[in-house]
Amino acid sequence: MDTVAAPGFLFTVLAFVLVLGVLVFVHEFGHYAMARLFGIRVETFSVGFGREILGVTDRRGTRWKVGWIPLGGYAKFAGDLNEASQPDPAVAGLPEAERAGLFQFRPLWQRAAVVAAGPAINFLFAILLFAVFFMTWGHQYTPPVVGTVVADGPAAAAGVRAGDRFLEVDGQPVDRFEDMVRIVAMSPGDPMPVLVERDGAQLRLTLVPQKVEDVDRFGNRYVRGRIGIRSGPPEVVHRAPLSALAHAVDETASITRLMGDTLAQIVTGRRTIEELGGPLKIAQFSGQSAALGAAALVSFVALISINLGFVNLLPIPALDGGHLLLYAIEGIRRRPLEPRVQEWVFMTGFVFLISIMLLLTMNDLASFGLWQGLKGLLG
Repeated sequence: MDTVAAPGFLFTVLAFVLVLGVLVFVHEFGHYAMARLFGIRVETFSVGFGREILGVTDRRGTRWKVGWIPLGGYAKFAGDLNEASQPDPAVAGLPEAERAGLFQFRPLWQRAAVVAAGPAINFLFAILLFAVFFMTWGHQYTPPVVGTVVADGPAAAAGVRAGDRFLEVDGQPVDRFEDMVRIVAMSPGDPMPVLVERDGAQLRLTLVPQKVEDVDRFGNRYVRGRIGIRSGPPEVVHRAPLSALAHAVDETASITRLMGDTLAQIVTGRRTIEELGGPLKIAQFSGQSAALGAAALVSFVALISINLGFVNLLPIPALDGGHLLLYAIEGIRRRPLEPRVQEWVFMTGFVFLISIMLLLTMNDLASFGLWQGLKGLLG
């Protein structure tokens, strides 16, 4: 594969702001729309943090604005103490008539629905993008049938033969060769059971993907698993609307499952956190995807939308998943946690998120060769 020159800095920044801005708007609009459905007053809808660059107030009193730090956003409801939707203890003494449009006085199920709507709309948005992609640019489809087996490779060692059709890989059903490649890539060096069909019979084999390093056309290096098989020629199928939607749901579910597997591998020590990217990597890939054209950019936006929905569902205070966890505790206790406890929980979650963000940024800088460069200068 020929190496392609990386896009310029300004182009990368603009692509990053566009990608993240669209996805943050979609995420926060999920919260906003569900809140409006329940008659909850929304004071602020912001894309970006920090000082307001521009904004407008609508007839309902909601301030729609853009902040100068394009690394997220928020929908602030009436009665919230801050942008993280931490309840304001001061509203507890308000008369009943003034509580009607306040978020924290709504039934538990409504508050949970408002919080869950953000990640949910990110998944729905990804499904919509994939469906449009499959109808317009087409859906690459390669039957999961082995064309050739590389001699002395993991597949050959496991007994895989040309003509075998893969049915399951690591417990996951596969319909396309591309699905199988994606699953194998996430588990270099880990034994995985596979189910193949040969001459009408089903066989269970165990593969151990070889750990290899790939370099893409921009020079980015990736570690992935490979089993040493090749498929036949791929087909590009332009799907009808219902078929495109069904395959888009499958694609989104498959990517979400792989994200969960990756997180589990990191938690259990099978993969290192150094393999994760942060905001700088997202910015880099935004520019590279935009440089490759509309098809690559749409596919990348769908992937990041799934990532945003997945991460926000993690049970970490200050994220949507953290709020849902507190609501679950409230449902079990039949009353919310005390304000002081909630404040401590939110602050702990905030510190944790900032720490993770700094760590991922350090990973990004390391992948760019910054530390090696400084070491060379100082040495």
